[in-house]
Amino acid sequence: MDNPLQKIISAGKGIFSGPSSESAVGIDIGSSSIKVVQIKKKAGKAVLETYGAVSLGPYAETEIGRITNLETGKIVEAITEVLKESGVSTKSSALSISSQSSLVFTITLPPKVRDSNLATIVPTEARKYIPVPITEVSLDWFILPQKETSFEEANNPDLPPPSAATMEVLVVAIQNEAISKYESVVKQCGLEAGFFELEIFSSIRANFEHELSPVMLLDFGASKTKLTIVEFGSVKSFHTISRGSAEVTDSIAQSLDIPFIKAEELKKEFGMLENSTEKSLPEIIKVHTDYIFSEANSALLNYEKKYNKAISKVILTGGGSLLKGFKENAASNFPMQVEIGSPFSKVGAPVFLDKVLSAAGPEFAIALGLALRKLQ
Repeated sequence: MDNPLQKIISAGKGIFSGPSSESAVGIDIGSSSIKVVQIKKKAGKAVLETYGAVSLGPYAETEIGRITNLETGKIVEAITEVLKESGVSTKSSALSISSQSSLVFTITLPPKVRDSNLATIVPTEARKYIPVPITEVSLDWFILPQKETSFEEANNPDLPPPSAATMEVLVVAIQNEAISKYESVVKQCGLEAGFFELEIFSSIRANFEHELSPVMLLDFGASKTKLTIVEFGSVKSFHTISRGSAEVTDSIAQSLDIPFIKAEELKKEFGMLENSTEKSLPEIIKVHTDYIFSEANSALLNYEKKYNKAISKVILTGGGSLLKGFKENAASNFPMQVEIGSPFSKVGAPVFLDKVLSAAGPEFAIALGLALRKLQ
């Protein structure tokens, strides 16, 4: 494999640009499951060929839905199984790297720093944010568009004059150990992977269209919830919340004194909806979602204060967002439009699959985003 990072940050290119393979598969290695999506290019458009998922709990000798930290050999076993069971027919692939193995942050530099000097300046500044030696990580960066003066700022004499412009740089740092592990996985699976990509960029590609105003992407995953604020296709802010859907299941199991697997079944069957089976279930879940929404609103307010721009909407994604009642609960907690992401709307598929793909979309967003980039 050439450069496995091949730019971690893939700035807004079109879906297709230049030659590519007939098909591509995106592989999302999550903490509780692995998802794959295979697409092909047909008449200039992306067409869905197959998709599938495998739970990682059994590979760690624990329950389905549990958070795992598998060794390379077990990950290879799981990927091999899901590729076979899903009928994936191509070795042309791309893999996601978890945010747990990375850091995403912005640094502020003087406005007239030359691009040629960034290779020296960025690693030096990044040391302030990275808790390990800089030699243990791989860095990538992207200069963020400068803040524009709003109409209100330009026409309100009571507002202070804008401060001197600065350069904001988005920096991504990924552990070299994680990259080596993924390279080994690719080799042992017999795949051809031209790049690895941080999961948040894959998810953005799958969930966003051409939004002009700032949008928050709330990814409710198994182990964590990721908050990404995006403007004009660029990541302007990124935060993680140490609450995920697996912890929700743990709380249900402990509160109701039932096995984890039974708690997982109840969570999926009823979610946050009132039911006659376990009346306390919605309140148990709400403890966690209220915390997530509170943290998300703090991130929203901080962004709006810093940039003097309003967030136009919140897009929900990740497997946790499929929880029944979650969207409605989110809508009551945010003062802006809330919608569930629809990644599979970006690819052609038989009409009879529309309902199934719409429901499954948030869970497969990262895998689809990877495959879309692979076909570029």
